[in-house]
Amino acid sequence: MTELRDIAVDEARDEIVRVGTSLFDRGYVHASAGNISARIGDGHLITPTDAALGFLERDRLALVDAQGEQRAGDRASKTLTLHRRIYAADPTARFIIHTHSTHLVALTLAGVWSQDDVLPPITPYFVMKVGHVPLIPYHRPGDPRVADLVTARIADRLASHTPIRAVLLDRLGPVVWGPNAAAALAVLEELEETARLWLLTDRRPGPLTTDAIDELRTTFGAAW
Repeated sequence: MTELRDIAVDEARDEIVRVGTSLFDRGYVHASAGNISARIGDGHLITPTDAALGFLERDRLALVDAQGEQRAGDRASKTLTLHRRIYAADPTARFIIHTHSTHLVALTLAGVWSQDDVLPPITPYFVMKVGHVPLIPYHRPGDPRVADLVTARIADRLASHTPIRAVLLDRLGPVVWGPNAAAALAVLEELEETARLWLLTDRRPGPLTTDAIDELRTTFGAAW
């Protein structure tokens, strides 16, 4: 079992470094903004505090046990509490990405569509790949109270059978999650692209019609 866990940790280290490099190369992150984590059994691997995601070193990633105690690597990101609480609240979450993506931060400054849905469902892929994204009121980076707000939103949406895959932190950017790195990246990319489209069109486009969204539900199982 120890050998299998070591393999899982090694694979997660490589995946986090790969994702961080990809996000940096494509302009989703800058400087030391943002963080990435992966769930490994009952523990977690997370980027260090103030780490530049485009230049991560695999052996310096922070390994944290089930009790939140750090076992290896540099000091864990100050958002560790938020990541751990999301994993606990959503058993399907195995990979989390937080960025300060330009258009999504700009959206919080210009004004979101609503507190429960930061963007209207203007494209079918936004409905299918992203879904509902609530706004989380501003708190300083790393404030543990944010975890309470995010997990409450997760619980509310699970109860209504419309689970969320992301939240948007006011003035700080998105936090997205999924069962693996590819799924979390897909949510982030579609979310940022939709924000860019809505801002480029001066926030004029309205949502898809009810009939159009119902068709996405019945045809593709969209959780909206």
